[in-house]
Amino acid sequence: MPYMCTVCEKRFRLKNCLNEHKLMHSGEKLYSCTQCGKRFVSKRRLANHKRIHTSRYKCTECGKCCGSITHLAQHRRSHSGEKPFECNVCNKRLKSSQALLVHSRTHSGEKPFECNVCSQRFTQSCNLVVHSRIHSGEKPYKCHVCHKAFSQSGVLYRHMTLHTGDKPYVCSLCNKCFNQRSSLNSHKQYVHNTSKPLLCSYCGMQFNTNGELKLHTDARPYSCRHCSACFATHLKFKQHLLTSHSEGTSVSCKICQEETEE
Repeated sequence: MPYMCTVCEKRFRLKNCLNEHKLMHSGEKLYSCTQCGKRFVSKRRLANHKRIHTSRYKCTECGKCCGSITHLAQHRRSHSGEKPFECNVCNKRLKSSQALLVHSRTHSGEKPFECNVCSQRFTQSCNLVVHSRIHSGEKPYKCHVCHKAFSQSGVLYRHMTLHTGDKPYVCSLCNKCFNQRSSLNSHKQYVHNTSKPLLCSYCGMQFNTNGELKLHTDARPYSCRHCSACFATHLKFKQHLLTSHSEGTSVSCKICQEETEE
């Protein structure tokens, strides 16, 4: 690969591939898709993108359309969990060679893409493109239903599910469907996660999140001075004292630790 980019040192077999790559650093995208408005640095990349609208390479699991069979294969790994590429520094495994390249920059600190307005640097060209829209105010992705515009295609894709009612993300454990991947991940964490790593120091009950633990502890203001058990009502607290302890019914305030006899 004799042709090297002087900005990020990526190498190419052909000179025209290098010239096309250089446009990524400048942020210049001359070729626009007539269907969704997304812009590209070359005619070849635009042609690959247009295949998304034809549904030629469509994921059978979630319905997402890709621009090539290679991209479709990479996307399918998000469902299978396959991660064939391994970082030789920290041994983290990733789904694609491009993801591995980007990840490696977390070790090297390399940020080859620089904003020509504020000089902020990025590890990926796509991050630079999205960032540049902060300065330009550009929102090239427009909803054809309500005409709301977005700066990122992924945000438009998620927005469209509000109109179509599509729920392409399916829980593999209970088959419940969601319109966003983040909602599916939250569902798996809160409903199917049985590890519950957070422990209530008063009663030993376990929770998935800090928010759930806080709600639990805040809702149990009555603390037993003998065993630190907590109760939501004074009646349950008194019943606990009568059945478990024999030293009366004193209440310990969790804030000031002062005790009062009931």
